[in-house]
Amino acid sequence: MTPSTNPTRRAERTGPFPRALGCAESTPRYPGGLPRPPLRVDEPGELIAALPAMLGFVPERSLVVAVLHEVAGGAAEAIEAVVRFDLDVATDIRLLDQFTACLASICLREEATGVLAVFVEDRAEFEGEEVLRAAELIDALAEDGIAVRGAWSVPAIAAGQRYRSVFGTVGSGLVTDPSSSLVAVSHVLEGKQIRGSRREMTALMIPDELLGARVRAQLGPADARYRAGLAAAARAGNAVAYQRRALEWVLWQIADTASGAPRAARELARLAATLRDRPIRDAVYGLAVGDHAEAAERLWAQLVRAASGTDRAEAAALLGFSAYLRGDGPFAGVAIAAAVEADAEHAMAVLLETSLQTGLRPERLRRLALCGHQIAADLGVDIGPITL
Repeated sequence: MTPSTNPTRRAERTGPFPRALGCAESTPRYPGGLPRPPLRVDEPGELIAALPAMLGFVPERSLVVAVLHEVAGGAAEAIEAVVRFDLDVATDIRLLDQFTACLASICLREEATGVLAVFVEDRAEFEGEEVLRAAELIDALAEDGIAVRGAWSVPAIAAGQRYRSVFGTVGSGLVTDPSSSLVAVSHVLEGKQIRGSRREMTALMIPDELLGARVRAQLGPADARYRAGLAAAARAGNAVAYQRRALEWVLWQIADTASGAPRAARELARLAATLRDRPIRDAVYGLAVGDHAEAAERLWAQLVRAASGTDRAEAAALLGFSAYLRGDGPFAGVAIAAAVEADAEHAMAVLLETSLQTGLRPERLRRLALCGHQIAADLGVDIGPITL
């Protein structure tokens, strides 16, 4: 089974910020064509080993579904998307219904020819339930004309773990080394990260209470200084020059963050106050398609942990947007969920959440980043070349 060269990307809404269930994670792009030799449907051990690279993290207690579609004029099939469902919440039938509805929608949109399902479950008390869950999934998808081509269960995705067919149609075998799978090698060569677990992503969103208290103590004065400076500049007819200097200061903070230096509370407070100015905030969305995207994400992540309310939502939305555009659907989902949790009325966070849950392709959001580039240019600031 060959991974798609132009897969979609989506993100989930399960985990520490559950408001409603969404779906899913999907495969990254592969540079320079498909890995060789391709993964085959009759090699479930290799398919299972490739799932961490496809998702961007090692799934645990999850149902992972690979969505298939035809390529090469129908002569072969490829994985168009990989969808993950949290088995910790699978006992709620309403959530299961939401998942199957979401998966059916993805299959319909991608003109899927079928799906492959992998249950990753290490709890002995759930042994045997995979069959029931698979039966429910098959029944739900069958109503939409979607065939489940194969279903396997495995306690963990690691070298030497034994998988077995849920239906006993293919038998059992051993999972190959995930770190040496062709998909993982391709992923690493692109400089992309494969996280050890989903918890590694959610940990980046956990507020730092001590730092947050220091930032909150300085945020009021920082906001007052920025607003007073902007008002004075506007009266003098120099508002654009003032905002240009403010944007340049943000870019300097990003450049310094790239060296690994954490921002002090005073700097984070000033950053939060500066991002409250809409032209500055809109301009930095343009960084998501340039060479400074990774450094910018580091700064947004620091602010996410240090800020609260709308300021936290602003930083998390910037972080989620950047992850979304570079194809890291799982991390985008975690960041966007944190943004909505911080401020349910935040317009960009809600837009991104809707985009993820409806499976909007990243390239459809790219125009927002291009608008950011134009806004920066209007302020007289070059935020770098567009590389994505």
